[in-house]
Amino acid sequence: MTQLHVIARGKIGRSPEAELVARYEKRLTWPVRLTELPETGGRVPDAVTPCRTVLLDERGGSLSSEEFAAILGRWRDEGVREARFVLGAADGHSDAERGTADLLLAMGGMTWPHLLARAMLMEQLYRATTILAGHPYHRSG
Repeated sequence: MTQLHVIARGKIGRSPEAELVARYEKRLTWPVRLTELPETGGRVPDAVTPCRTVLLDERGGSLSSEEFAAILGRWRDEGVREARFVLGAADGHSDAERGTADLLLAMGGMTWPHLLARAMLMEQLYRATTILAGHPYHRSG
């Protein structure tokens, strides 16, 4: 099973957003790992290969929940062991980071607070895995 690894800059601490992240982390049936890094520096954990990297980035494309689920399902079926979802610092990702990513993903055209984007990502990971499992959580149409 593919591990979902969320790597985020900044500490979420005790906050309503942290409660949302924890709620979806508990609901996920796929293995999940959360890594927090300082705003600058810090060591990104070594990847479990094969790995795919998704950068949450304003320059990325928007996907429907079904499209996002299909990508995760394809990676799972291809034997990808880790799917990394990276939320950058306040200034986003470098061109070099964007160039090595497997997918650039935007959460729509609006700018979201960092902590809320993390909670939204966790909900979409949960939603995608329920879509793949045929669970009725997601209602399309």
